[in-house]
Amino acid sequence: MHTGGEPVRIVTTGYPPIRGATILDKRRFARENLDHLRKMLMFEPRGHYDMYGVLPVEPDLPGADMAVLFIHNEGYSTMCGHAVVALGRYAVDHGIVAAQTPYTNVAIQCPCGLVKARVEVAECDGGFATGVVSFESVPSFAFALDRKVDVPGLGQLTLDIGYGGAFYAILPASSVGLDVRTSPVAALVERADRITKATAAAIPLDHPDDPDLAFLYGTILTDGRDAFSQQPTRNICVFAEREVDRSPTGSGVSARIAIQVAKGQIGLGQSRSFESVTGAAFSAKALRKEPCGYFDAVRVEVGGRAFYSGRSTFTYEDGDELGKGFLLR
Repeated sequence: MHTGGEPVRIVTTGYPPIRGATILDKRRFARENLDHLRKMLMFEPRGHYDMYGVLPVEPDLPGADMAVLFIHNEGYSTMCGHAVVALGRYAVDHGIVAAQTPYTNVAIQCPCGLVKARVEVAECDGGFATGVVSFESVPSFAFALDRKVDVPGLGQLTLDIGYGGAFYAILPASSVGLDVRTSPVAALVERADRITKATAAAIPLDHPDDPDLAFLYGTILTDGRDAFSQQPTRNICVFAEREVDRSPTGSGVSARIAIQVAKGQIGLGQSRSFESVTGAAFSAKALRKEPCGYFDAVRVEVGGRAFYSGRSTFTYEDGDELGKGFLLR
């Protein structure tokens, strides 16, 4: 599937059991014992540098309809909004949750916690998902505002760090002499990657739920349009190992909303449109305030649309060293 052009490769059969009492235990088990399979599925010749995937696992939270791990070119993320949008539709279409019209609720356990999706279902032949999905994510918050970070080759930059299921450094592209609408993607990626590495080294992160959640996932460069407006705001998210999100990034949009609320730039219930480099749009709004440990957090609702793109069966033959996975960039 894809959401906003961002791939969602959902593994349906053939993966070995992923063991662990909790979903974070399963994440560690997959990383330590099954990482060769992540590389085989994400890397060439079956995938590419920016491929993204989903591994269904057994849920351990009461009320969860399904649980998933997320995989990409560097490892295993803790949240993925574009994948949740696709998974909501997938769960209805494949009978994981019985279809109800006009909306079906799907509770998806992600490594960051329980995410509640609402899937639009059309009244036809017993109901089918249209692909329009919104989700209420885990509490999102501003971790740091207006922090100064020295970035090699770029000087001292002022940025925010937000959490929306994953942590991001967020700042206007103009602060590094670029524009998210007109600058080459390669230039945006190169600067964002520098910012991620410098910020991760300079600012220790922590999360009240689990230390496994406390890492900087990437950098989001924006058009600077942070104050509430009916006009869309555009951003590019560069995450993991210089991977570019083709969608507006659900967890990143949640983090941006949380920062805007913290700065008084947007109020509860005010919906905004967020665009990606493909022109795909997500809607988002802060629903209500809800503390997350010692952070003043908000629950954010994000909406998008997912589509099917095909089915594949992957195989591996003994002696095929390149078939284990490689990357060219």
